[in-house]
Amino acid sequence: MSIYNNEYKKSGFLTNYKFTTKDMAIAGMLGGLSIALSMTPIGYIPIPILGINATTMHIPVIIGSILGGPMIGTFVGIIFGISSMLRATTPFFADPRVAILPRLIIGIFTYYSYKLTNNSIIAAIIGTITNTIGVLSMIYFLGYLPLEVVMGVAGINGVAEIIVSSVIVYVVVGSMKKIKNRI
Repeated sequence: MSIYNNEYKKSGFLTNYKFTTKDMAIAGMLGGLSIALSMTPIGYIPIPILGINATTMHIPVIIGSILGGPMIGTFVGIIFGISSMLRATTPFFADPRVAILPRLIIGIFTYYSYKLTNNSIIAAIIGTITNTIGVLSMIYFLGYLPLEVVMGVAGINGVAEIIVSSVIVYVVVGSMKKIKNRI
């Protein structure tokens, strides 16, 4: 369950869902963070030895899913996808099927993995893998890059992004749990 919305027993995932003030605050804050990350170098952490960048732009989606549930994660995922598409520097990220579609499911997979395990590191790993596989699969199936390149990016960037997201999500969610317990 999300750490804030313990009564997340609304009738169905997409039916009869009502955003609370807390939900809107979480979604707005993390959506704004997604936009800020997409417009600054902070969204891409250079890995000097390998000469590539690991993205951090999926992390607000993961945190939103854990803190607020799958609808918040999906909402932040839409913001992440749209901002990614608008800031695209390659033809495949200008394609909404690559930039937006895979980002919609990050929040769903993250939330349910967190709900099953109650472990933010596992949820971060699942969310990051969902982003990596979703985006790279679309890039490959739409013919933008050959399989060898996609697999190389998955192996190098995917591992780096899993490590970065796991650490950040663990720290943020752990801090939020401590704050919640004090209130």
